[in-house]
Amino acid sequence: MKISLSTLACPNWTLPQAVELAGRSGYDGLELRFLEGEDFLWKLPAFQGRELHYTRRLISESGLAIVCLDTSCRFDSPDPLEREKWLSEGERMSELAAKLGAPAIRVFGDRIQTGADREATVTWISDSLNLLVERSRDSSVEVWLETHGDFASAADVQAVLSDCPEVQIIWDPACAIVERSERPLESGRALQRWIRHVHIKDLRNENGSWTPVLTGEGTLPLSEIRTVLETIGYSGFLSFEWEKKWHPSIEVAEIAVPHFANWFRSHWSALGPAHSLDTVQGGTR
Repeated sequence: MKISLSTLACPNWTLPQAVELAGRSGYDGLELRFLEGEDFLWKLPAFQGRELHYTRRLISESGLAIVCLDTSCRFDSPDPLEREKWLSEGERMSELAAKLGAPAIRVFGDRIQTGADREATVTWISDSLNLLVERSRDSSVEVWLETHGDFASAADVQAVLSDCPEVQIIWDPACAIVERSERPLESGRALQRWIRHVHIKDLRNENGSWTPVLTGEGTLPLSEIRTVLETIGYSGFLSFEWEKKWHPSIEVAEIAVPHFANWFRSHWSALGPAHSLDTVQGGTR
């Protein structure tokens, strides 16, 4: 299993800065989220015209893979024009992903809006995902739904994916714990056939609020997440999501990023043989 770094850890940095930190810290890939304070990455000069050529060369020479382009696309709005806006954004990001050699873009289902119900929201999300798959087909870029928000639990995700045969997922087990108190074994067992990418973070619950902490210093059942990945024979990227953008007071990337890489090499780098999740009993940190 390989590790990648989400640029959520360094949202105001340039791409060369993120590449340098990831390479120096021993990562295998980058997951592009924010750069230079921008989440609509196609707007940045580094991803346009002649500059894109130099960006591609930088990535190639670094030896890092671009494992995913994270969009802000969400398809939970009752307003079809709002959903269309995000579909257009998804198309732009799919085109950029293809140019960077990334296999997929990340999107959200997200939240049940005030006045809407779950059933209608599931339909809006499913229909939008299928449209985005069709519009991205020429780029050969996949659409990955992140387990997030009101669609963090296995049952929530399955309700959407039941009508989306070509959509896979980014499994974020921390979101399922925070949003639905769903353990990784439960979530992983139900979603294993769709998992293409995995986010990892550690959190500590302080007075009812979950706060990011350095890996291994929190209370999330990290070993249970490892058990899921071992048993399904996962060989993709484990992407460190240090949410500096949303929690500016946490440690800087220069501390947290190499810390995770060292923790991974010490605790997770050698995964064991695959087993059936149906035979796995429980799990500890």
